[in-house]
Amino acid sequence: MPTVSIILATYNRAEYILESLQSIQNQTFLDWECLIIDDGGIDNTAQLLEPILKEDHRFQYLKRTEYYQKGLPGSRNYGLDLAKGDYIIFFDDDDIAHPQNLELCVKELSDKDISFCRYIRDVFWGNFDYNFDYSREYTSFFIDKRDINKILKNELQFNSCAVMWTKECYIQHRYTEHLKYAEEWEVYARIITSVNKGISINKALYFGRKHEESITGDFGNRKSASLVSYADAIELVVDNLRKRKLLSNEIIRYFIQIALDYKEYKLFPRILSCLQLSTLEKWRWEFFYFQLPLRLYFYNIYIKWKKKRK
Repeated sequence: MPTVSIILATYNRAEYILESLQSIQNQTFLDWECLIIDDGGIDNTAQLLEPILKEDHRFQYLKRTEYYQKGLPGSRNYGLDLAKGDYIIFFDDDDIAHPQNLELCVKELSDKDISFCRYIRDVFWGNFDYNFDYSREYTSFFIDKRDINKILKNELQFNSCAVMWTKECYIQHRYTEHLKYAEEWEVYARIITSVNKGISINKALYFGRKHEESITGDFGNRKSASLVSYADAIELVVDNLRKRKLLSNEIIRYFIQIALDYKEYKLFPRILSCLQLSTLEKWRWEFFYFQLPLRLYFYNIYIKWKKKRK
């Protein structure tokens, strides 16, 4: 059985995928399998992969079955159901992994008290600079459920493809397949609030390619499917935190402020419904929500005034 299962979902990325797979072959840690899950692409990816599949049997190419919904979450769930490794990591089909990615993460996860290893993900445009830093010296810190507010508010970023997980993390957790954006954010919140702790290492071990075709680009361009998905993900996160008794007033206020921009999707009443409040508590948060625009207006005036005084 392989030590690490790499799950790489792909969809019409013939232009980039071979470079991504080469970065996997260049890993200093050799005991891995890579499950390439095709989400129904119509380009020549399958033909391009034929030589590498014959040459290196650690790669497997599979087409997502109809049992899983179309999209990244469904493809990754298919990969999870097939994975044989002790550790799970997700890569994208257009990015570059540092050669030491698997090696350093496996080393950190050899401590049985550690459930996941987070690392730095940098980004690049155009051609990639292969001048890697091979140093094995770096600082680190622990992460646990007490950090969940910072993670949800993106103060402690959990970027796509920047975490290796023990297989135990995904025994009871899968991606929510109808989500088309924030699906990682939502499942990570469930996992982090259900395990002991993880470690974060301050070294860039993954490099994400930036281009306009990405899902993140869709959200940045305010496409409807991504906005709907984000609202759905917030509702799921609030419900999970409530069940685990980790829902603080700080994070409720944060999500209610976001709800101001999601009136079309009825996010505020959905959050209230998840909270399962008494009538008095419900009135309290309704008052907070309805007077929040005025508070933000005066707060922005105050910030501008402070800047002028400097």
